Amino acid sequence: MTSRPRYVYNGINKTASSLLLLMVSTYMGRSRWDMINLLLPGHPCFIFLLLSLLIIPSLTGLTEAQSKLCRTSCGDIPINYPFGIDDGCGSPYYRHLFVCSTSGQLEFMTPSGRYPIRNITYSDPHILLTDPFMWNCQDGNNFRPTRPFSLDTSTHFTLSSQNDYLFFNCSENYVIMEPKPMFCERFPEQCDSACDSSSYLCRHLPECASALRSSSCCSYYPKATESLRLMLRHCSTYTSVYWRNLGVTPPFNQIPEYGIRVDFEIPVTMRCLQCQDTAKGGGICGFDTETQNFLCLCQKGNVTTFCKDRNNSQHSRVVAGTVTAVSVAGAIGIGAGIWFLRKVRTKAPVTHGVQSNENRLF
Repeated sequence: MTSRPRYVYNGINKTASSLLLLMVSTYMGRSRWDMINLLLPGHPCFIFLLLSLLIIPSLTGLTEAQSKLCRTSCGDIPINYPFGIDDGCGSPYYRHLFVCSTSGQLEFMTPSGRYPIRNITYSDPHILLTDPFMWNCQDGNNFRPTRPFSLDTSTHFTLSSQNDYLFFNCSENYVIMEPKPMFCERFPEQCDSACDSSSYLCRHLPECASALRSSSCCSYYPKATESLRLMLRHCSTYTSVYWRNLGVTPPFNQIPEYGIRVDFEIPVTMRCLQCQDTAKGGGICGFDTETQNFLCLCQKGNVTTFCKDRNNSQHSRVVAGTVTAVSVAGAIGIGAGIWFLRKVRTKAPVTHGVQSNENRLF
């Protein structure tokens, strides 16, 4: 994967540095009052230095922003479009939702917290999360404090219907627990809101079928985050089980595993397809971090179409010409600065440390 372009303004930086050195060397040996006059706001050299300090940091800031890499993985998890762990990479719909830790752990951020990502599947778009606060086989009858999982409804993520939620040790005074028909396990929206006490998963817990013989278990699919919170008020804990596809025609090829499956959308646009086309340069789909408009990230620069577009190369030449003009202007400024400093040095009054109205600081 290629990095974003680095437009080098070393000529301008060297110009400012040279001017600073020249001013110091020119005034070397002069009195301290001459050096102070040099830094007064009315002095022409002060104005030139001020403009240089204002312009150069903005140019170098642009350099740093455009030289970032679009990382293609975090640990052993591939990061492809529409996702990105570096700002400006991927689709703006999924901006600031993924974090890659220093240890190489990819995490997903939601209103309820940060969750480790176990896997991302792009062919069947979904991510698989793990929640350390959920019950697992090692807990047994030791129910730890938990937290309700939630998604930001403004994002392009949805909880998969392939998730089943198991609630343990619920109070019968507040939670309706009763057996349901078999089809309710696969089509919970067509059944009532009771928690299914005859759930297949309660009778066959994945990886540890007999871990909860002394505690109650029921299956319930919350239709909203608030209903999940209400359930956890009257149940000790819960866990999520998703049905993993084995690669044959569903639904007869699925096995239950612990985790939270979250489905996502891949926004496909013609501009992104053209950008990714290897025949047109093989760029990376990204966006402007300020306007969130589409950008194609290429080796030689960020463009709005595709990397091998001839109009983009013409635009690059315009940028190069602009930089050259700025460099020439800097050179002219240095020449003027040298002439002025020498002229001032030859005409400067000799005060021998005596203050006068011409060299007074206050």
